[in-house]
Amino acid sequence: MNTQNKIRFDKPRLLIVGCGDVGMRLLPLVAKRFRVFAVTSQPARCAELRAAGAVPIVADLDRPASLTRLARLAPRVVHLAPPPRQGALDLRTRNLTAILPEGTHVVYISTSGVYGDRKGALIDETAPRAARNARAQRRVDAEQVLRAWAVGAGGKVSILRAPGIYAKDRLPLERLRQGTPALAPQDDVYTNHIHADDLARLALLALFRARPGRAYNASDDTHMKMGEYFDLVADAFGLPRPPRLARADLEQVVSPMLLSFMSESRRLDNRRLKRELRAGLRYPRVEQAVADMAK
Repeated sequence: MNTQNKIRFDKPRLLIVGCGDVGMRLLPLVAKRFRVFAVTSQPARCAELRAAGAVPIVADLDRPASLTRLARLAPRVVHLAPPPRQGALDLRTRNLTAILPEGTHVVYISTSGVYGDRKGALIDETAPRAARNARAQRRVDAEQVLRAWAVGAGGKVSILRAPGIYAKDRLPLERLRQGTPALAPQDDVYTNHIHADDLARLALLALFRARPGRAYNASDDTHMKMGEYFDLVADAFGLPRPPRLARADLEQVVSPMLLSFMSESRRLDNRRLKRELRAGLRYPRVEQAVADMAK
């Protein structure tokens, strides 16, 4: 047997489900440690995934019959796939757990939206989940499904609750160019952030360091209000700051989805992330990261 092939096939196996932006950032971090299988529902993406070092598998979490190839494929799974756009349940996560073998370790990227509105309070992972919108409720459902599966199958689940994910190609530049208004300071809400590269690295660390059944606030050190974030990005890229409106006026001019992001205020305590995952963030603060991106 060719030595290079033997080394490759002796590597532990890792399955990435939902290999979008964060998944593509994760691939270079895991390709040398694991034999990586990446799930995509789009056959056209196979070449891209293969070039990034993964073995592409065409499957669709909305079609359970397509998932049979994933059964017993890898003892470690990074679950990045979002829930369906509608409904109260995350049927995709249900379909995934139905084919996972006993003892699998799953790292799931959830959302800090599961906490709901905390009126700007600083919260850690012991805060009860109180999701207010359907998107976050589906994430709560996914977390519950994974925890129940882990108990029944002797598996291990690690949950990273991510806030707003940003990167140079994920900044609100178009929103600023369009002049979409933000909340007036007296009505503004706290928002939280994590750079996409840092989130990918946290997923890797969770595979090795996360405790069974643990949730982690996958957030950086910044405690900033949403309007301040928009002003920061606008100033860095030479764009007009967004106009500020009182909440009652803003409700008349923005979409319900956009308004939902402006209706929850919380600050995330990330000490568990640093203590247990021993995570050192590459971008610990948004201010410096945005300044560097604008250079």
